[in-house]
Amino acid sequence: MKLDNIDLQLLELLQQDSKMNVKEIATQLNLTKTPIYERIKRFEKEGIIEKYVAVLNRKIISQSMIVFCSVSLESQKIDEINAFSEAVRQIPEVMECYLMGGINDFLLKVTVKDLNAYHHFSSGKLAVLPNVGQIKSTFVLNEIKRSTVFPLSL
Repeated sequence: MKLDNIDLQLLELLQQDSKMNVKEIATQLNLTKTPIYERIKRFEKEGIIEKYVAVLNRKIISQSMIVFCSVSLESQKIDEINAFSEAVRQIPEVMECYLMGGINDFLLKVTVKDLNAYHHFSSGKLAVLPNVGQIKSTFVLNEIKRSTVFPLSL
């Protein structure tokens, strides 16, 4: 789908604050409410906008830690990769999971309460999955930047 300049500006605004109402957006883009509403509905229908969520401040709501886990599988057969992918989708501590090219097969972003909870997660949930060969963990000391905004000017 081809996005015009108004589409890109509208998506930028929605990424910054999805609770902005159509009137506020129309004012900022110098348009009337109807075309803004129609564009938003089109974005939703075509899957450009997947869903609306609240981004929580983890430091306020819980004392959790973030861990990045690099996972290597014993076998890289497609069935094994798919089985691991499906199993990881079911683990609530895994916030993000990426199939990687290079040394490790997967990169997981995990949140846990503390080191003890991570030990239980890594040995009791992750390492017991079929085909897991090796897990390497990196612990976040300080979050420098976190964003949900996809840069549209790329």
